[in-house]
Amino acid sequence: MSDRPEVTDRPEATERPEATEPPAPDPTGAPPVTDRSDLTLPHPRTCPYAPPATYKQLREESPVARVTLPTGATAWAVSRHEDVRTVLSDPRFSSDRNAPGFPVLMAEGNKLATEARPTMLQMDPPEHGPVRRAVLGEFTVRRMRALQPRIQEIVDEHLDALLAGPRPADLVRALSLPVPSLVICEQLGVPYADHDFFQTHSSTLISRAQSADERAAALYALNGYLAELIADKEREPTDDLLGRQIVKHREEGTYDREDLVSMAFLLLIAGHETTANMISLGTLALLEHPEELAALRADPARTPAAVEELLRYFTIADTVASRVAKEDVELSGVKVPAGEGVLVLSHTSNHDPEVYERPEELDIDRGARNHVAFGFGPHQCLGQNLARMELQIVLDTLLRRVPGLRLAVEREKLSFKDDALVYGLNELPVTW
Repeated sequence: MSDRPEVTDRPEATERPEATEPPAPDPTGAPPVTDRSDLTLPHPRTCPYAPPATYKQLREESPVARVTLPTGATAWAVSRHEDVRTVLSDPRFSSDRNAPGFPVLMAEGNKLATEARPTMLQMDPPEHGPVRRAVLGEFTVRRMRALQPRIQEIVDEHLDALLAGPRPADLVRALSLPVPSLVICEQLGVPYADHDFFQTHSSTLISRAQSADERAAALYALNGYLAELIADKEREPTDDLLGRQIVKHREEGTYDREDLVSMAFLLLIAGHETTANMISLGTLALLEHPEELAALRADPARTPAAVEELLRYFTIADTVASRVAKEDVELSGVKVPAGEGVLVLSHTSNHDPEVYERPEELDIDRGARNHVAFGFGPHQCLGQNLARMELQIVLDTLLRRVPGLRLAVEREKLSFKDDALVYGLNELPVTW
C-alpha cells in the first residue's frame, strides 16, 4: 500500500451538505429564545475536545440569538450546522471587516482592519473572485502532489532529530510548528531563517490577551518584513509563489506590491498557525484514544478519514469566519436585520447531532467531509488540500516511526491556547 496521501479535492470546491432530517419541533411548542444578550461571547473551551456548554445550549435552545461581544456591541450567534453553512455561502452576508456592524471580538479591532490592506478573506464580490483566482493555481491538485516528496523529507528530517534528541521532548517545537512553517516558507519563498520573527509576531497578532498596541505593532512588523522581501523579489523574481505572482501580474499589467503583501501575509500566517495546531491536537487526541490510534496504525488507509474527523472534532478557528448582514435574512425562522453582525460558531455546528451521530465521540471512520473546519462557500480555505496532505503525512509517519509515543505529563498539566483566535497547544511533552 502506498504511503502517498491522495489529494482529490479541487481547492475552491465546496461539498454538498449531507441530507439530514429537520430538527424536531420543541414539544412545548415554545419558540426559540432569540435574545441572549446576557451572554458575552466568545467563551473559552473548558475541554479541548468539546465546545463550551453554553454553545451547546445555544444550539439546542437559541440557534440564532442576539449575544453580547467583548466590545459591548451585540451580534447574532449562529450555532446550527445548516445555518452556519448558509451564512458562509449566502452573498447577503458580507466578509468586509470595515462594514458597520461587523462583529469585532477584540478592542480596537476596527482600527487594525482599517489601517491594513484587506486580505481576500475580508473581500466581497466582485473584488474577491479575481484576487482568489490569481493564486488558485498555486494550490492545484497537481502542485500539491508535486510537494509530497519534499513534505515527507521535511517530516523525516524532524523526526530524525526528535528521535536522536533527549526525552521527554516538546512535540510542538520539534515537529508540529517547524514542519508547516518550513513548507509554507519554501512555497512562498520566505527565508525559513526568519521563522522565529514571523512566528512570534503572528502569535501576538492572533492572541486576545495582547493589547491593541501590541497587536498593531506585530501587524506593522510583519507587513514591513514582507514588503521588503517582495521588493527584493521585484528586482529578481524567484521561482516560488511570490516570485511567480510578480511575473504574472506584471505581464497582465495588474501588479500592486501592497496587494501582494496582503496575500503573502494571509498565506504565511494561515499556512503555519492552523496546521501546526492541528498536528499537536490531533496527536493528543489519538494518544488519548488508544483504540482509534491502534486502528489507524494498523491500517494507514484510514488516515484521510481520520484527518477529516480530527478537523471536525477540534474546529480550531471557531469564530474566525464571522459576517455582517447586508440585508434582512431569515435563519431558522429568525430575522437577522441588515447591518447586524453574525458570530459563526463553527465548532458547535461541527458537533451538531442533527448532522453527526454521537458528535462528541472521536470516530476516525466517520468520513465527516461536510464539516466547516475550513469554512464553506466562496471563502473556503484556499490551502485546505495542503493542510490535509501535511496532516496525513505527519500522522502516518509519526505513528509508523515512533510506535511507543506517549504523553510525558498528565493531560491536566497541558497548556492550551485559550486566549487565541486559533485554538491549540502551547506545548506537548511526549516520550517513547
